[in-house]
This record gives sequence, C-alpha cells and structure tokens, in this order.
Amino acid sequence: MTSHRTITLRRTTAALAAVVGATGLLAACGDPGSAGGGGSTSTASGAAATCEAVPGDALVVLEDDKKLQTVDNIVPAVNADLAAQDPDLIPLLDTVSAALDTDTLIGLNKSVDIDRQTSEDVAATFVQDAGLAADDDSAGKGTTVAIGAADFAESATLGNIYADVLKSAGYDATVTTIGNRETYLPALLKGKQVQMVPEYVGTLTEFLNKDLNGADAEPLASGDLDSTVSALTDLGKQAGLAFGTPSPAQDQNAFAVTQAFAQEHDLTTLSDLSEACGGLVLGAGPECTERPFCKPGLEDTYGLTFSEFRSLDAGGPLTKAALQKGEITLGLVFSSDGSLSTSSS
Repeated sequence: MTSHRTITLRRTTAALAAVVGATGLLAACGDPGSAGGGGSTSTASGAAATCEAVPGDALVVLEDDKKLQTVDNIVPAVNADLAAQDPDLIPLLDTVSAALDTDTLIGLNKSVDIDRQTSEDVAATFVQDAGLAADDDSAGKGTTVAIGAADFAESATLGNIYADVLKSAGYDATVTTIGNRETYLPALLKGKQVQMVPEYVGTLTEFLNKDLNGADAEPLASGDLDSTVSALTDLGKQAGLAFGTPSPAQDQNAFAVTQAFAQEHDLTTLSDLSEACGGLVLGAGPECTERPFCKPGLEDTYGLTFSEFRSLDAGGPLTKAALQKGEITLGLVFSSDGSLSTSSS
C-alpha cells in the first residue's frame, strides 16, 4: 500500500458476465442482510429510514461530495531530463488529459475488459474519434519515447493513447508493459528503458512521499486536487520527474449502489444517501473496517449508519455481484470500472 487512505490495488476489471457468475463464491459470505425488496422501514424520529437494497445489473457511483477519498486523477509522468530537452512533449501529452473524463475512461475500460477489444485498437479509435492527432507531424522527428505501462489493462490503454498521439507528431513512440510501480518508477527516473508513464496523482504522491521522506511521513495526498498536485510537483522535482496537466478522469476508490436503488431514493451523492437511508449493508475488502477512507470515514464524514458489514473484495467481482443481487446496499468499487453505468448509459 502506498497510502493509509488509498487501496492501491490496480487490476484488470472482470467482465460483467464473470461478475454475475460469482454466485457460488458469494454463498460462503453468509445470508443476505436487508435485501431484495426496495422501499424503506421507518425508524426512530430523527433517524434516517432503513432502506432495503434493490437488486439490479446497472451500478452507479455516488459522488464523494465531501472529498473523503484521495484524488487519483490520471497524469502524464515524464523523465525530467527528457521534458527539459523537448518542450513540445508535455503539451502533446496534455491534449490527452483534456480529452478524458471519468465517464470516458469507463467506456475505454468497458471496450477492453468487457467487450474484449485490444488496448491498441481501443486507443487508436479513441485518438481518431477525439481528433487528437497532432497538427505538426514532424515536431518529434528523431526523438524516441518509450512509454511504460503498468500490468493492468487501463494503464496499457492509456499508454497506447499517449503513444499514438506522439506518433502523429513524428515521435518514435513505443509501449512496454513493465510491471508495478516498484519496478517501473526506477526505470523512469533513469530515463533509459522508460521515459514516460501514465500515472495517478494521489497514489504517486504518497509513493514518492514515503520513498523520499520515510515510511512514516505525514500524508501529502488528500481529496483536494490542487494541494495534492502541488505536493506531487515538489516531490517530482526532488526525484527527477516532470508532470503534465492532470486529467479530470480518475481511477479512485468509490462507493456504488444499483441504479435502481439510486433512482428509488433520488440519490446522486453520498450526502444524499446519508439523508435518505440508515441501517445500510456495506460490502468491501476486509480491511475496510479499519481504513479511514472506508467504513470509519463513511461514518465520520457522512454520518452513514450500517447494520452489517460484508467482507468481500476491494472493487472486485464479489462486491459487484453482491450489489447486483441485492445482498448489500453499498459497495466499494473503482471509479473507472468498465462495468459501471455512466451519465450517457
């Protein structure tokens, strides 16, 4: 883990069919709590009603309107020496940041993880459809950029998007899967094997913070993007990294309900949920009961009340299947999961 607040599990999102097929595994987690019917049960005066879970295939994230979670916007991270030598590089990468938001990222992940297209094909289609090809096809002539991708599909797709944009400007750009952050960051700092990586603002901030300032360093990442980027920029200067503009797109911890449940109770934010419902059944990884961003944070920051906690997985198929079946009311997911519904769904 790179932060006391952020689960840094990065994963290839399971296909929706695999999620629905997880019934046998879920059976081992115990009998359902309040589930299956919709509606709510009256409680003592002044307390939110106990809302029953509403089954449904479509899942939606409730906005973290009080910024409990650490920001994890996508940001291009570049070897500082290369960035200094080539002032045209980061502005080109920033065109990708400007073209992405979280709904778009969900769509890209759906294309790869659920529709089973390749990251290369999805990236090429996105660059073409978004009009991201460079105006000057010779700006990067003679410059080689090796882009490192972490070992999950979203990173590979983003790496290929960056590569296609750079190729359109004349760069010799390639994408190499280079493993986890512990593996690729030293290579990025050296600037030989890898010169650029798609990164995540909050997670990288805490990784560098602990690397430079010690394992017990006071956290610098938070729910405030500007302050976290400022900290990341300072840490990057010390380490030998330069950064582009963070994208609005985020892949962070988030909490989801079924779309049917959200519609029944007119919910768009976690604050809406706290006002409408109590006695919730929460599903997440076992560490959720101890992590400040998870159950304790939901209780302290939003005043949510839980009748039961189900130990499932962190953003994985068990939690999503339990939501869909109405066995839990609220579940921990990742905000860019390809199986989530978007505003355009």
